[in-house]
Amino acid sequence: MAPTSPLPLPDGFWDADSYVESLLDFTSSSDLFQKLCGGVHILDFMTQEPDLYSTVLPMSWRQWFLTLEMADILDLLMREDLLQFGPEYAYYNGGERENKECHADSYDAKPSSWRGVPSPPDSLLEYIRNIRGHSLNREFHPIPKEDSVSSNVKRLALARHVTVGMKPKKVHEVENFARYVDDLTANITQNSGTEITHIVDFGSGQNYLGRALAGKPYSKHMIAIESKQLNINGAKSMDMTAKLAKKEKVMRNKKEFRSLQTGRNADTIAPALPTTKASWLYCKPVGVVENNHSKSQGPVYTFSKGTGSVRYIEHDIQNGDLTAVTDQITAGQSASPHLLPSHSHHEYALVPIRDGRPDDLRTTSKVPHGPPPSSSQVSVRGPLDREMKEYDEPSSKFMVISLHSCGNLLHHGIRSLVLNPSVAAVALVGCCYNLVTERLGPPTYKLPTLRPPNARVDRTSSACDPHGFPMSERLATYHHMHGEGVRLNITARMMAVQAPQNWTAADSEAFFTRHFFRALFQRILLDRGVVRKPSAADETVGGSPRGWNGKDQPIIIGSLRKHCYASFTTYVHGALVKLAEDPESGQVIAEKVKSLADHEIEDYEKTYYRNKKELSIVWSLMAFSAGVVESLIVVDRWLFLKEQKEVENCWVEAVFDYKQSPRNLVVVGIKR
Repeated sequence: MAPTSPLPLPDGFWDADSYVESLLDFTSSSDLFQKLCGGVHILDFMTQEPDLYSTVLPMSWRQWFLTLEMADILDLLMREDLLQFGPEYAYYNGGERENKECHADSYDAKPSSWRGVPSPPDSLLEYIRNIRGHSLNREFHPIPKEDSVSSNVKRLALARHVTVGMKPKKVHEVENFARYVDDLTANITQNSGTEITHIVDFGSGQNYLGRALAGKPYSKHMIAIESKQLNINGAKSMDMTAKLAKKEKVMRNKKEFRSLQTGRNADTIAPALPTTKASWLYCKPVGVVENNHSKSQGPVYTFSKGTGSVRYIEHDIQNGDLTAVTDQITAGQSASPHLLPSHSHHEYALVPIRDGRPDDLRTTSKVPHGPPPSSSQVSVRGPLDREMKEYDEPSSKFMVISLHSCGNLLHHGIRSLVLNPSVAAVALVGCCYNLVTERLGPPTYKLPTLRPPNARVDRTSSACDPHGFPMSERLATYHHMHGEGVRLNITARMMAVQAPQNWTAADSEAFFTRHFFRALFQRILLDRGVVRKPSAADETVGGSPRGWNGKDQPIIIGSLRKHCYASFTTYVHGALVKLAEDPESGQVIAEKVKSLADHEIEDYEKTYYRNKKELSIVWSLMAFSAGVVESLIVVDRWLFLKEQKEVENCWVEAVFDYKQSPRNLVVVGIKR
């Protein structure tokens, strides 16, 4: 069930403990890593004196980078085999493990050139080696058929009606993670005897994953927790397309129904009659009439023994305590097997259905005389799906899963394993590290000018949220040269969601152009007095030239329409139009830049164009280095599970192809 190593170790490490120790040592002691991962921001690139490029990078690097195109630099950082530069670089090769001894005699000296230019500086090669060597292995190996416990391993492709609404990336994720979860539950049952009765999806969204797991061949009982009702409604609509639910057809006397809408005969009109092939149905009692013109009143979920199910719960998850959720399920199991709780303010009656019409439409909430409904099939109308209970299950054991949980949501999912007795396992894939809060307060920097880039960074960094990063005591109490505890500010965490290994030439050029335009526009705002240069006091409190005229209001532009990136002039015009819409500062900004002419904008671009490559180099190094930041975040989550006495086993492994889904590491924990 668990992989051989609890972490997907990079080349050069053979056990998790030595890797973690080396990872913590490198991230806390490397000045350059700390500068590139949280210490600099692109918006400061053309407003700092001296400039960031010369402040951050060694002279030997800067001189060597000038001799190469950006494509060559990216190749060296992420794809080139470092072994060609000497046996000392055999440890980390980004692919299969290399045998150092067998290659050592093949190299008498470092080659004098590379791609027509002098070989890279030794310090640059060493830095690349360290970043590659401390980034977790992201290679994806699908579950071999011979190693799978589940009988569903042979069927991987999702049915076409289940993939409705999914893009190819989502199809890849859902196919592989559904298969992984199915195999994991089967392994847990085989090894411990604990049967997972329900799978709880944290932040289910449109419920693509839950829909796949509830359908054939997996047939899991899914509890989809989502905070937005709009997403739940959309998911229910797709449930009907995926054949997990059926549309409820309504038959009405049109003449009487229309008269009811106009207020006539309101006391004599019978309610709409749902029709279904099921032998028993929950109906609203006489006198309760749905006042709408729709011919379909939502999905009808039919639950049969041995098939999967989906249950939606609207809930805003604030911590790992799922008592409010699990109580709804366990309470349903201890209730009468013949009645479901009433929904909202309506009383529901259970009535027998014969020939498509109820035998008894008495205004009552009592169960009519007759045989009880079969426990093998119960049809539930859309409004009642929250109160649906699974039949014939003496107790509940949950597995909490999530596909790309944003921010602290994954932390809550991990903690649910410890805080809830009924949760037996977790399997969570995270993303959006920029939304993770910080537990220990603001990070510190060796250089005073390398400060958090805006007021929002300073606020979120000093929040000291107990649910934030780091989760583990190992990282929270780690002693290093700058103090105690590992900290990552929002800039470092935001860079960790990049995927530079997947950049194409066109992607790279588009990124670099957009960042250059935004950094140069910041220079215009500075020269026009919209933002100010940071003072010495700002450097000690986390101020930034992004601040709005010293009032701690950041200038945020966000995305612009595609045509705005055709030239720097169109970008400036698009950005100014967007800023002018700001109700607080728009008018003042417009006043300060109203005299800005197109020829002045063009002059800015000509003057600073030489900085574009320098900015591109720094951005590439930041994105490349942030792979270690992501590894640090994932390792922290694994360490937290390892520290808990309730957890029997925990590990991390890749569950997606990095090229299709870069956030591909799942954190798994199994309770004793």
